[in-house]
Amino acid sequence: MLVRDTFTTAFVKNLIVVLVWLILSYINGTVVVTFFRHQAFYDDPRYILFIHMVINDAIQLTVTITLFVLSYIFYKINVSFCCFFILVAVFTTRNTPVNLASMAIERYIAICNPLRHAQICTARRTYILIGLIWFISVAPDITDLFVTLATESLSFFHQSVFCLRQNVFKDPVLAYKRQAFDAIYFSCVFLTLVYTYLRILFAARALSTEKTSAQRARNTILLHGGQLAMCMLSYVSPSVEVVLRLIFPGRILEIRFANYLIVYILPRFLSPIIYGVRDRKFRRYLRRYFLSNRHWAKTQKVADQDGGDLRDNEDKGF
Repeated sequence: MLVRDTFTTAFVKNLIVVLVWLILSYINGTVVVTFFRHQAFYDDPRYILFIHMVINDAIQLTVTITLFVLSYIFYKINVSFCCFFILVAVFTTRNTPVNLASMAIERYIAICNPLRHAQICTARRTYILIGLIWFISVAPDITDLFVTLATESLSFFHQSVFCLRQNVFKDPVLAYKRQAFDAIYFSCVFLTLVYTYLRILFAARALSTEKTSAQRARNTILLHGGQLAMCMLSYVSPSVEVVLRLIFPGRILEIRFANYLIVYILPRFLSPIIYGVRDRKFRRYLRRYFLSNRHWAKTQKVADQDGGDLRDNEDKGF
């Protein structure tokens, strides 16, 4: 039996996710513009990895919200388009934890091996690392597409389906493969965060200087751990959703919507906060951006008023 929301409920849900998308897009856009306006960030691997994660999260959020809205407007969409949306969402979702691990390693080198940090963590190597992050994120899941192309007929890609991963990549082997790679990925990232956190903790205790810097790095890695935990929700949420459906059988749509907000929307708020608000250097440039915009708006307003007064004087013959 097909369960659908009423028009009012569907409208409210879509309004909420679109408003959240607009707010996050403004925040992420402001952060990205601030980064690219100031060359002070261009050679710092810390901020290069950060802005990569912000852009990645913005793409992930846009794709998932587009799918959410399309599921209410059309319900079913073409399989080919669904494949594209699903793969981009999967790539960007898997990208985030690997990026978090890379940022933790960079902080570990900066605190525990500061004399070699500039030599090891160069901008060029950071961009190579970003390429490697994308390869690691794309390689396991692009095989889903190849398997589907090999096992499904061409007519399948012209059909319309409700756009879920299991409706497009239907081979049971792919599900087991995804579970295996998810376990490997998140185990590696989790162990990386724990290792870097403990090494920074021991370094902070051993050194009498740079304790404040080490403490900030330690707190940042803790936030990375919280963000990783939220990212991991996307992999346990299907099981949790099944349990909640058994407990609340009449609330399937509400459970699905709450799951979507908590798993896919909420973690995207953390990236701008960790560096855009907490980091002193970035916060200083962010404040300059807002102040320059306010100054430009005031200048524009005065110019418009002066232009209006000039036109009025011309009309009166002055």
